Amino acid sequence: MANYLPTLDRVFHCLANSTRRRVLEALSAGPSTMTELAEPGEMAMPSFLQHLQILEEAGLVRSTKNGRVRSYELNPPPLLLADNWLDKQRKHWNICLDQLHHLLTNPESEPEHE
Repeated sequence: MANYLPTLDRVFHCLANSTRRRVLEALSAGPSTMTELAEPGEMAMPSFLQHLQILEEAGLVRSTKNGRVRSYELNPPPLLLADNWLDKQRKHWNICLDQLHHLLTNPESEPEHE
């Protein structure tokens, strides 16, 4: 199996949570401080910090500390890895669905093989 799967699993684990998706969406506009990212939610800061740590461990965000202020920025490569995987799946299933459509609309013809 490909060696990128642990990273891919972590990316999808992060994307499965609405708080983490919201953070990634916010960071797509540019870097933000932890306080700015936590503002829209009604979550306790320690709980929110856990979400940021999970995102950082998955490589989706990077943090820097300037004095007492910690800022976060998006790190796109793991998202691109997930996008590439989804694209391969999309292509595979489009071929399968096209073949099924052909089979259902032309029952007497030979199945197409690619």
